[in-house]
Amino acid sequence: MTNPVLNTRLCQLLDCEYPIIQTAMGWVADPNLVAATCNAGGFGFLAGAVMTPAQVEQGILAIKEKTTRPFGVNFHMYAPGADQIIDICIQQRVRAVSYSRSPAKSSVEKLKQAGIVCMPTVGALKHAEKAVAMGADAVVVQGGEGGGHTGSVSSNILLPQVVDALNVPVIAAGGFKDGRGLMAALSYGAEGIAMGTRFLLTRECPVPDATKQEYLKSATEQIIVSRKLDGMPQRMILNQCLQQLETRSALGMLWLAVRNGLAFTRLTGGSLLGMLGSAWKMKQSNGMTLGQTLMAANAPMMIQEAMVKGHPQQGILPSGQIAGTIGDLPAVEELIQQIVAEAEAVLDRFAAASTAANSAELVAHN
Repeated sequence: MTNPVLNTRLCQLLDCEYPIIQTAMGWVADPNLVAATCNAGGFGFLAGAVMTPAQVEQGILAIKEKTTRPFGVNFHMYAPGADQIIDICIQQRVRAVSYSRSPAKSSVEKLKQAGIVCMPTVGALKHAEKAVAMGADAVVVQGGEGGGHTGSVSSNILLPQVVDALNVPVIAAGGFKDGRGLMAALSYGAEGIAMGTRFLLTRECPVPDATKQEYLKSATEQIIVSRKLDGMPQRMILNQCLQQLETRSALGMLWLAVRNGLAFTRLTGGSLLGMLGSAWKMKQSNGMTLGQTLMAANAPMMIQEAMVKGHPQQGILPSGQIAGTIGDLPAVEELIQQIVAEAEAVLDRFAAASTAANSAELVAHN
């Protein structure tokens, strides 16, 4: 029987056994990985942000064929097709949705009215407070150690700030891979952990082996933050592709952004007008420059080169710093059971120490 300490509000909110979330990494979090996570007692999110609405629905149905456990869908609420994806999530009765950049409050209200848990990811206290004000049921807080778009504040500083300010469940992300990390997050007041890089390095993950091996051999100091891709800080492995981008001119980056933007628009079933509309929404809601919004498609297309096509030196490798400490490729069930066992071992050690201290006190009084 699992220690009751691990049965947090997050478990009750998502109806999962353990407070462990598999995040929706683009090109990584496919139906197989999501179902494997849910069957193992965690909670998985489908990477709908790189899919058309039809593909999202197909993905949901594929997950349902592999598990009866609840799961979630991630997508960009400002993107073309977002309203269709919201309707699909409601029709298919998914348990939760995750998102990042500011959605319309009406979209959040529509999802909540349908009983769907709304769980954004944020990297700053002010964004967490804004998300809750807009109706978020729980918030994933990513410290600067996390992969992809990230902030400058580390998890151990950011996490307690957000926990103290909010009354909804807070989930810790950025720098977590094992049971010790889970217990550290709980001790800060979080209700669970969310992991991307750790789940990427599992057997069920669809990423080609050549790309996984690049992650496994990366050193912690090789996983850096760069603004070159879209003008916003992103944590990535410093590979050949990123080294070349770092020396590219502003005009060269703009041309790359336009090319990738058109490719991503075709991939997700949008249009040129829709792409420009999405860029404007991102600019309005996030304080981004127009150049940054136009460059936003660089990341998914260049990530695809490594994550789907298996060319780790020709594409971008978003990664949490924790990758530098990972050296194995376990099955998802093996990973989750190991995390739980490690967390329970920490709890047992604390309980034994407390019992010993109480016994010593009794002896001293006698």
